[in-house]
Amino acid sequence: MQRLDSGMQRQVHRQLVSWAADVKALARKLVPIRTGYLQSTIYAKISEWVAEIGADATYALFVELGTKYMQAQPYLYPAIHEYLPQLESIIVSAIEQAKVEAGLP
Repeated sequence: MQRLDSGMQRQVHRQLVSWAADVKALARKLVPIRTGYLQSTIYAKISEWVAEIGADATYALFVELGTKYMQAQPYLYPAIHEYLPQLESIIVSAIEQAKVEAGLP
């Protein structure tokens, strides 16, 4: 059982890293570019079973959601939404690979 658990964590982590990199790449393509700073601050972090995708620029939220003076120009939500259907299949696939590695049917 411990082999399955560690194998599953390893497989899911590897698949999440790949998924998050794809989301980050799409967000970087979709973000509006004026100086390029916002685009350069887009990140993807993986910690255990959690993928965090965002941007560190102080004004990132205002660009994504807009303000009363500026229309929203979403780039993170559309990128995540585009790849969200793949997330379930990635996790299921990682679990199946972990079962094979652990010698389970």
